[in-house]
Amino acid sequence: MIETIQYRSIRWLDITNPSEDDYRLLLEEYNFHPLDIEDCRGTTQRPKIDEYDDYYFLILHFPYFDKGNKFIRIREVKIFWGKDYIITVGKAHWVVKKFFDEIQEDLQEGDEETQEMMATSDQLLYHILNRLMLETNTLVQRVGAEVDLINYDIFNKRARSIIEQISVTRRNTILLNTTFKPQLRVLHMFESGGIKGFVDPELIDMEDYWGNILDQYQKMFDSIEDFGELIEGLSQTFDSLLTNRTNDIMRVLTYFSTIMLPLTVVASLFGMNVDFPFVTSTTAFWVIVGVMAAMIVALVFFFRKMTGR
Repeated sequence: MIETIQYRSIRWLDITNPSEDDYRLLLEEYNFHPLDIEDCRGTTQRPKIDEYDDYYFLILHFPYFDKGNKFIRIREVKIFWGKDYIITVGKAHWVVKKFFDEIQEDLQEGDEETQEMMATSDQLLYHILNRLMLETNTLVQRVGAEVDLINYDIFNKRARSIIEQISVTRRNTILLNTTFKPQLRVLHMFESGGIKGFVDPELIDMEDYWGNILDQYQKMFDSIEDFGELIEGLSQTFDSLLTNRTNDIMRVLTYFSTIMLPLTVVASLFGMNVDFPFVTSTTAFWVIVGVMAAMIVALVFFFRKMTGR
């Protein structure tokens, strides 16, 4: 399905769930390279930007939460960028579709700010990327909040819940890291001037805009690396806590077993069906109980002195 926004000489085509007829249209009408069309058909491309004489082809990756709102997934954003058009192709990030609908509605209402966004293809591309950056930043902040929550809950909640939280957050941070790292190289090409664009620099200096995109992305990448280090530290701290708790439990069980062992020996001896001294005495039971109680007190005192508690 092809939807089109036209403002003066600038067009934005959004092609969702493209068919073979749509791909044929791109080949015949815009003369795009066949390899770019093949990349549009695929779903596991690496981030890149290909430069041609009259257009650029971008593949960028942006994260989103799955339907369970728990695990992060990655969706590709594929963009053809020409002098007087922007074409977004495929099952793009939902933010792109939402922004497309907003632009379409605002233009119908004559919004001046939106008209300025559509003044050149360079400005339109910048605003698409900026909207994706804002949405990604919200997601990154949420991951950071989850790390802070683990830091708070690590001393309060049960082990199974914390293990699940740490595992999910670690997976999400690793996925974000592996997504951001190769894409930084692509965005650096904008800021360094490797990608010239189509607007006249004397009219609009786009380097400042591209620098803003790179700054946002670099800041998020730095935060993700910090989150990764924090979650590893929290994981090690949690492992230490579990080890200490296990040691405490084993110590209590050892105390209990050690105390019960001599008591069991005494009880077994006097439970044998043979004659013992004082066996006919009515006070023998209380003497034995007293001896056992004294043994308990002595052993408890001994263990407390040994452990320094």
